[in-house]
Amino acid sequence: MTTPLEGDLGWMLGVVFRAYAKAAEHALSDLPGGPRGYQVLTAAVGEPPRNQGAIAEDLGIDRTILTYLIDDLEKQDLVARRPDPADRRSRLIVATDTGRRSQEAHRSALRHVEAHVLSSLAPEQSEAFRALLQQVACSAQRLDPMSDLCEAVKKIDG
Repeated sequence: MTTPLEGDLGWMLGVVFRAYAKAAEHALSDLPGGPRGYQVLTAAVGEPPRNQGAIAEDLGIDRTILTYLIDDLEKQDLVARRPDPADRRSRLIVATDTGRRSQEAHRSALRHVEAHVLSSLAPEQSEAFRALLQQVACSAQRLDPMSDLCEAVKKIDG
C-alpha cells in the first residue's frame, strides 16, 4: 500500500537522513561530539589549517559550542590549537597524528554506513545519486550560503 507521503521530497529526505544519522551516530559514538566531532576533526585534517571562526562558519556551528567541542577533541589528543603565523591572536585548529588516524578510521566506518544506506541502489545508481545530490546541495548552498563549501569539495574530489 502506498501513501501520498511516498512522493513527498521532505518525507524522502527525512527518512534517508534519519537512517544515515542513526547509523553515523553509532559508528562515531566513541568520538567526542559524535558526528559534529567528526566534522570538526575532518576540518582539522584539511589543508591549509583554519581557525575556529572559519570552521564554525563552514560547519554552521555556534562558536561557543565549537569551543567546547574542540576542548573535548583536544583532551583526547585528536586536535591541537596552534598560533596562526599571520595573526598571533588567532589559533589554527590542526589534527594531531592520533587525530589523523582516528579521522581515517572513522571515515572508513562512515563509508560502510553510506554503503548500507544506499544498499538498495546498484553501484552505478549510487554513484549517480551521489553526483545528483552533490549538485542539488551545492545549488542550495549557493542560494543560502554559509560559505562556498562546494568549491572546497570540488578541490578535494578533484
